[in-house]
Amino acid sequence: MALVDGPLYPIAVLIDELKNEETQSRLNSIRKLSTIARALGEERTRKELIPFLSENNDDEDEVLLAMAEELGVFIPYVGGVEHAHVLLPPLETLSTVEETCVRDKAVESLCRIGAQMKENDIVDNFIPVVKRLASGEWFTARVSSCGLFHIAYPSATNPLKTELRTIYSQLCQDDMPMVRRAAASNLGKFAATVEQSHLKTEIISIFNDLTQDEQDSVRLLAVEGCAALGKLLEPQDCVAHILPVIVNFSQDKSWRVRYMVANQLYELCEAVGPEPTKADLVPAYVRLLRDNEAEVRIAAAGKVTKFCRILSPQHAIQHILPCVKELSSDSSQHVRSALASVIMGMAPVLGKDATIEQLLPIFLSLLKDEFPDVRLNIISKLDQVNQVIGIDLLSQSLLPAIVELAEDRHWRVRLAIIEYIPLLASQLGVVFFDDKLGALCMQWLEDKVFSIREAAANNLKRLAEEFGPEWAMQHIIPQSKQMKLLF
Repeated sequence: MALVDGPLYPIAVLIDELKNEETQSRLNSIRKLSTIARALGEERTRKELIPFLSENNDDEDEVLLAMAEELGVFIPYVGGVEHAHVLLPPLETLSTVEETCVRDKAVESLCRIGAQMKENDIVDNFIPVVKRLASGEWFTARVSSCGLFHIAYPSATNPLKTELRTIYSQLCQDDMPMVRRAAASNLGKFAATVEQSHLKTEIISIFNDLTQDEQDSVRLLAVEGCAALGKLLEPQDCVAHILPVIVNFSQDKSWRVRYMVANQLYELCEAVGPEPTKADLVPAYVRLLRDNEAEVRIAAAGKVTKFCRILSPQHAIQHILPCVKELSSDSSQHVRSALASVIMGMAPVLGKDATIEQLLPIFLSLLKDEFPDVRLNIISKLDQVNQVIGIDLLSQSLLPAIVELAEDRHWRVRLAIIEYIPLLASQLGVVFFDDKLGALCMQWLEDKVFSIREAAANNLKRLAEEFGPEWAMQHIIPQSKQMKLLF
């Protein structure tokens, strides 16, 4: 039966379409739920449509996903927040299905609805849903429950709050690793709603259990919680409870855990303050920069500039720069590429003298790297160095390498150079530019790769805007005519 868009849309049509053998027909019907609800009115939507959806056991994940999404914005169609609780049963059912994306969307919709519900409705209707899911026989229900505690907890009475904290603690010790992973992943959000007195005792105890889990997939999610908890605690409590954990994690037997530490360490530095950072986190970061797994070094190398910013230039030169030199010749091209993408940002941090003495040789080394992505990453950030050392030194030290790269065998490298030329032109000035790079700009117009020729033409347009019409008449027009004659 075809869908009818009109003022009246009988529920019989919906039932008909939901039982259709074609998945697309059922999907179209679900996506018309708001239209159906408007036609039925608020009371019939509550009494007929929502119960029907609660009983619907569609086996197509695509249909269930659409239903979970639609119900999240359904409060206006059931009569407002005072009737929002009627939407909980179908979403509770969807939170228990096997497909992860459906469960995640159902939890997201439950959170959206719960955030709008009145406190008494949370206590009477939402918290029972959380408790039923948390005690569900199938792990899928228990996994979903972990994402709801931060919505339920603030409105709960004190006895209920105690019960919710106990339930969450039990979920963190669940037999199924998937449940413990969900609990570890959502701990930060839940902790943000818990009172300080319980945060320092029960939540920290839960956190410590997760950090010692036998599954590395649980421990690495606990690493994410380090930074979140660190921001909730006072600096002295963060140093006492979180800092030792992160230092131990930086030496964890699983490279995946160390990888997560490398990604999160910078945020924790902000939480603990400068002194603990220098004493404990800098040595941990140096270990990660020298880790025997390339993936860990990649993550650590990508944070090197951010880390240097929170240290004094002297500390950065003393502790971080030796590692940077080692990474610039790392056996993994991906490590060198990660370093190249951020190393230029170290120049403003270290200052002119240290950049000239220590960083320029590393820049030149990376500009000549055999891996094109490394060269590309350096080229794209050259302006950061120019701001520190000035155009004269840049032209003497890096310009020869740039000119060499302008004829690189990889067309993407040549393209990156072309895109950098207008910026370089504005910094070099017209006389210096004509002397060093003018001929190259015309040469690119004859490149065998179309993208290079196209970029070269756009480049000339931008140069003409930079240097003015007289320069264009003198340098671009005559050579363009000459090229036209040649072709």
